[in-house]
Amino acid sequence: MPVAVCLDRSPEMMIALLAILKAGGAYLPLDPSYASGRLQRVLDDARPAVLLHDASGLAALGDWAAHDTILCNVCAPVTPWQAREAGNPDRHRLGLTSRNLAYIIYTSGSTGQPKGVGNEHRGIVNRLVWMQHAYRLDAGDVVLQKTSFGFDVSVWEFFWPLLAGARLVLARPGGHKDAAYLSEVIAQERITTLHFVPSMLDLFLDESRPEECVSLKRIICSGEALSVVTLQQCRRLFPWAHVSNLYGPTEAAIDVTHWECPRDITGLHSVPIGRPIANTQLYILDPAGHPVPPGVSGELHIGGHGVARGYLNQPELTAERFIADPFCADGRGRLYRTGDLACYQPDGTILFLGRIDHQIKIRGFRVEPGEIETRLQEQPGLRAAAVILREDRKDDPRLVAYVVPEPGHVPDSAALRNTLAHDLPDYMVPSAIVALEALPLTTNGKLDRKALPVPDCTAVQIGRAPRTPREAVLCSLFAELLDRESVDIDTSFFDLGGHSLLATRLISR
Repeated sequence: MPVAVCLDRSPEMMIALLAILKAGGAYLPLDPSYASGRLQRVLDDARPAVLLHDASGLAALGDWAAHDTILCNVCAPVTPWQAREAGNPDRHRLGLTSRNLAYIIYTSGSTGQPKGVGNEHRGIVNRLVWMQHAYRLDAGDVVLQKTSFGFDVSVWEFFWPLLAGARLVLARPGGHKDAAYLSEVIAQERITTLHFVPSMLDLFLDESRPEECVSLKRIICSGEALSVVTLQQCRRLFPWAHVSNLYGPTEAAIDVTHWECPRDITGLHSVPIGRPIANTQLYILDPAGHPVPPGVSGELHIGGHGVARGYLNQPELTAERFIADPFCADGRGRLYRTGDLACYQPDGTILFLGRIDHQIKIRGFRVEPGEIETRLQEQPGLRAAAVILREDRKDDPRLVAYVVPEPGHVPDSAALRNTLAHDLPDYMVPSAIVALEALPLTTNGKLDRKALPVPDCTAVQIGRAPRTPREAVLCSLFAELLDRESVDIDTSFFDLGGHSLLATRLISR
């Protein structure tokens, strides 16, 4: 049974995590900023023996009934734990090994029910030892801990600097969302090392003051695909900092690959996720479980020390995603099926291609949104893009692109669609392109696809009005099929959101 922790980011949080691990327990992080309903579902599933909290943590739990869980306010003046022995427990006497659980982190489930991923000590220790070997923190380094501890990147932010003798700085609660605050704390605390999800890196680059962040030595990215556009801007603003792109799921002890950005990225078209870290095996397999050749996409499978134990209280899902490793000589290895598409590049690095379950099937064609997003991000004046399938009208699914322009740039949707039409099949050209000041993000700093707005397809056109009865009939049919108040004679049917199926309906009319 895990020990739950529902605290704001604070020294007490760090003390709580260390105490749980030293006592041989596994910690279960509960971010007080999460909705109480989600926290309650996690607690009901995990049924922790103890819940450590502060005032904000207790308030976040709402009306949750503790049942058999012991509650302890770690910020109270006097607690029952203060009378306990202050020394470290003897791990040998407790029977602790590297195969004990270190933490359980809940991730979103496709059924709407969060699923708890249990990671063992050997996996996270392997990950931390590799990181220290790769990046060599020392006593002069300062690491900023800013990631929500409900997200597994926080694990290395907490423990890597402590293992290496570096200084750990805790960002204020909620500070990870404030780019201006991050610039201030980097300057004030002389931060040398920090992590960004690429979406948050975009915001930081927009508001950062590089001249005040000269202490930065390492910028580590993971959690989302890193675009070439974002990487180029990062290299331009922080040419002295080393940039790394890491990849890994919660089910495999944070990260399993790394790619180190060279100084010269001229000609780079896509940012790879790189090569496996220590004691990690990666396989890209076809649906029959056979390895694919370089350049061919397949599902990425992970083996080695970092593979998690499985999903808490979900044996069927664990058996489905954590499978026997057919490539392991002793027959005891396991592979985690990531659900991610990837391919090997000619130089042996791995390129992330998107999620299998983010594949879109539209009008009989399979579409990877990431391919369209990449093409949009290559266009001048655009810094970020996201593409989703919307079905705002029954039986009329449409691709919609959301773009974030550079300051002062006004994107021309028709021109962008024409450009895309040169590189992509017509079914991959979005019906609408919506400009946003920023892409919406989740608490963990990832793209919040559910928060992307419905495009306004009802705007009245201001071009030339119909001049003949035939033009009037056509404009009326266009408006009816495209759900618009009116249509002028100058705008293309396809620029207004039309597609091949709607064109077929138009002809039948």
